[in-house]
Amino acid sequence: MTQLDHGKFSKMTTTFHTLLALDVFVLFFSGYSLMFNDELWWMVNLMGGAQGVSAVHRIAGGGLLALIVFWMLMMLTTDTGRGNFREILPSKGDFDAFIQDVQFLLGNADERHPNARQFAGGTADEIPLLTYIGKGVVFIFAIELTLLTISGILIWSKTGVMEIMATKTAAAAFVTFHGLLGVIMLMGVMFHIFEHGFHPALYPVEVKAFIPKSMIPEDHDDDTEGTGIELLELAPSWNMASTVVGAMTVIGIVSVLLGSLFDEGYPVPREIAIGGGPTDILLTVGINMGMFVLLLGLVLQMYGNLLRVRWQKQLEQEASEPTTAADGGHVESDD
Repeated sequence: MTQLDHGKFSKMTTTFHTLLALDVFVLFFSGYSLMFNDELWWMVNLMGGAQGVSAVHRIAGGGLLALIVFWMLMMLTTDTGRGNFREILPSKGDFDAFIQDVQFLLGNADERHPNARQFAGGTADEIPLLTYIGKGVVFIFAIELTLLTISGILIWSKTGVMEIMATKTAAAAFVTFHGLLGVIMLMGVMFHIFEHGFHPALYPVEVKAFIPKSMIPEDHDDDTEGTGIELLELAPSWNMASTVVGAMTVIGIVSVLLGSLFDEGYPVPREIAIGGGPTDILLTVGINMGMFVLLLGLVLQMYGNLLRVRWQKQLEQEASEPTTAADGGHVESDD
């Protein structure tokens, strides 16, 4: 076991991460089926047509709102939540790490600051729970989710938005803002999938995102020097997998950005005309590549939870096995 395998998150956090990821994936699949109904016609059909996609998107939106409310209450009312909140607040070490990173980039520093070394092979005590980059991701993601939730609630009824915004043009602009936020968040999620699923030391999933720290030992039983990172071997399939998925991530993001500029079908009418045909087959392929990366992220999410279940069963099996005595017999209990 290496230091990268040490759990850093509570069971509550890993469970919330899974539920939030699943809900966001459904929001992406349904939202982009509406936005790019020509390019993703097959996804629209899978969800039952225009009305089915809209229903799925709204149900997932309600789920997101429920998760956000739950997390806010947990952060405010529990000691663990308040402790987690203090962990993600920026510190002087984070600012020092940013400055030293800039100096390191310019060649004026010999190494990166400890608060910036998430995957650099340091020990668990040296590496913070979140680097300053990780904290930035949390805050950006939280702001995006908040704005998406507020705008989503307001445009739940287009008529209601027009009443609030006074004009149809303002309402349409507000709906477009919701779509733009979705595009920005899509880029972050796709890079997040690639970074944490295809990092050479973590491939194919980052275990500590799924297995809580209560189920993973915090120290080593042996006296081996080092962190264990030097004992890792690169998976034979990593080179090809990371190259292909990396290319698909970039192509998917660029295609979604271009599609959001050229596609005038958002917001779509209640009746979607399937079969109108895309004007550019390359754009269609690129957008579908982006959806494939999201689907891959969903699969990795399920795989990570499968590893957690298998690990839990292994721990339970080891705990149920009798302890072997020094003479080869079994240690009897006092009961």
